[in-house]
Parts: sequence; structure tokens; C-alpha cells
Amino acid sequence: MGRWVALAVTGLAATGLTLLVRRGPGALARAVRVGLASLLLAGTAGYIVGETVAGRLSVWDFVPLHLCDFAIFVAAFALLTLRPLAVEIVWFWALSGTVLAIVTPDVAGSFPEWRWLAYFGLHGAVVASAVVLVVGLGREPRRGAPWRVFGWTALYAAIVGVVDLATGANYLYLRHKPARPTLLDWFGPWPVYLVVAAAIGLALFHLLMLPFRAGDEA
Repeated sequence: MGRWVALAVTGLAATGLTLLVRRGPGALARAVRVGLASLLLAGTAGYIVGETVAGRLSVWDFVPLHLCDFAIFVAAFALLTLRPLAVEIVWFWALSGTVLAIVTPDVAGSFPEWRWLAYFGLHGAVVASAVVLVVGLGREPRRGAPWRVFGWTALYAAIVGVVDLATGANYLYLRHKPARPTLLDWFGPWPVYLVVAAAIGLALFHLLMLPFRAGDEA
């Protein structure tokens, strides 16, 4: 139940902020961008401090080796700089992987525990950032964006895979599925689920590009 409430709150926040930046003056749009970026970075810092105090982190946990963790920093960078590639990455990652992470969360605890709030708050802020950037500010993905972002995603996964091999970790769930139920459970055994997940991700990227292709044709 909690995940659906979190998804609904995310949708409402994204819609409200998008309307705000579309109808408000430029100064208001900048304030929303800086506010979202600050929320992402401060929330991440707070989460790291909390987990460090609890003694749950290793040195590798300070490096964004899960896609949704890396998306937080890419989203903050995109909000502050409006760089086209960063905006494209956030759009495709947030509306595919981050949304799925909200629907099928891999998080300990439940509402209102702080880890639960941090997980859904940060994931929701990434999704809201993507919508604000593309729909609110009109920073639409450029031609070829799905393949471009897929290539960068594959490169990122390859780097994380090297870390997994070197440390025995399971970042990006490249070595095995998460312990808690997720959509990966439907994609077959290792390594089949990795291939299926990549194919579905590429298909979702192309689906998320359709509205902008229609605009080009018009």
C-alpha cells in the first residue's frame, strides 16, 4: 500500500512543480531547480550520515554504484546546469528504472521509519526532477537519445560489473537478484534476467521518446 501512496505523491508533486515552472517567472523556475537539487543532495547526505552512524556502510557504499543512486547525482547536475545529455539520462532512467524501483522497492523497514522515507523521498524527487526538466522547462530529448542513453547505461553497468567482480558485491544486481521480490523475478535466472532487463529498458527508452518524435513529425 505504501508504495502506491508514494507513487501518487510523486505524481502530484511532479505535476504541481511542472505547472509552477511553466506558468511562473524565470526566477521561480530557477528556485524550483535549485530547490530540487538541494533536496536530492541534502537527502543523500542525510541518508549516508544515518547509515554511517548505524555502522551499515562500507567504503564502496559512498560510490553511487546502484543506478537509482547515480540518478540522484545526475538529476542534481541536470537541474543545476541544464546540460542536454544529463537531462536525457535523467528522463529515461527516472521514468523507467526509478519508477519501477518505487513500484517494487528493495528497502528495509516501513512507514514512517527514516530509511523508508529516505528511499521513497529520494526516488520520488528524481522522478519529479525529470518531469520538471522535460515537461516543465521544455528540455526535450534530442534525436537518437534512446540509443545514446542506452550506450551510456551499458558503459556504467560495465564499470559497476568490474567493481562487483573485484569486491564480491552485487551492485546493479549484476551477480544475482535482490533478496526481496522485484520484477527481476519474472525475467528468468542469471544471466538471462540481465539480458531481458536490458531489452525491456531499451524498449521503455523508445516508448518514452515517442511524444517527442510525434512533435518532430508535426
